[in-house]
Amino acid sequence: MAASFTCLANPPISLPSLPEPITNNAITIVNSENRNYLLSFNGLLKGKDHKSVSNKAFMLRVGDKSWQGINNVPIHQPINGLTGRLASVATSIKDNAYIFGGYTVAKDHSEVSVPDVYSFNVKTQKYTLLAPMPVPVDDSIALTYQDRFIYLVSGWHNDGNVNLVQIYDTKTNTWQQASPFPGKPVFGQAGAIVNNKMLICDGVRVDVHLDKRRSYAAEPACYLGSISLKQPNKINWHKVAHPTGVARYRMAATGVYSANSAYFIGGSDNPYNYSGIGYNGAPSEPDSKIWKFDFNSNKWQLLTSATATMDHRSLIELNNTLYTVGGMLKAQEVTDKVIAQTTITP
Repeated sequence: MAASFTCLANPPISLPSLPEPITNNAITIVNSENRNYLLSFNGLLKGKDHKSVSNKAFMLRVGDKSWQGINNVPIHQPINGLTGRLASVATSIKDNAYIFGGYTVAKDHSEVSVPDVYSFNVKTQKYTLLAPMPVPVDDSIALTYQDRFIYLVSGWHNDGNVNLVQIYDTKTNTWQQASPFPGKPVFGQAGAIVNNKMLICDGVRVDVHLDKRRSYAAEPACYLGSISLKQPNKINWHKVAHPTGVARYRMAATGVYSANSAYFIGGSDNPYNYSGIGYNGAPSEPDSKIWKFDFNSNKWQLLTSATATMDHRSLIELNNTLYTVGGMLKAQEVTDKVIAQTTITP
């Protein structure tokens, strides 16, 4: 059973808006020398067409009045001259943010998954090219374990979804495969990790038909993975009850250690292309629901956020508050807002 509540409690810290509206951006937070840095990489600008696909990057040192532009995210080899990409994912370990993949969009709407992996050091403000993904994925998730390993779970690779769980080792700059994702392969899913437990929910599957082209469909399903304490590539997966039975696409999610919980915020129940128009031709609208999963009890709570929002890659935890950074609001409006969505509850 899922209990229903409404949040926001105490007033959160107000954070400045991004320098410009951007959505589908890879975001993360880095803590270095007791300072917090919010980072945004790649994404889609407000034009919402192939010309709006960007590799712009921004950084906010929390406490400053404004974000600063930083060097654009490099690309090792431009794809047909294209450098911007969508659906990258990012996470952080110590002084570094890590940025994975994404896809380019050409004028003819062709899309190519980019294999690149970069670290960005907040002290030096420099990028370092790292070992590429063995199987390039976009619209995936990046989850950090033991301040060393980063797990990429499922996602889209050029022509279809993959069930792979790829582990990047930040100490050795190498990759290995983990126990595969047990559900239907998806893109646009959301996930969170606390200690050795990860939770992956929803996304979009590909359905194949006899008499027509393949189609995309929302996949309402959640899977809990427990990483072996001795072998980080061994994951014991099992399915858990879905909180509502209705899938949401491109939610913002993160694991909160203080609450031993995973939070999933926003998203849309109508999967869409990058413009925010659904695969079914209908405009997609954001959701204001929050799902909170307690790793102790394996139970859900249903909350309500301050602002309906969608088209996210992750969620920021700062000072007991969860924030979305950019994304889309109602009527597919690309926003520059950093929105305090909810306070963290025990």
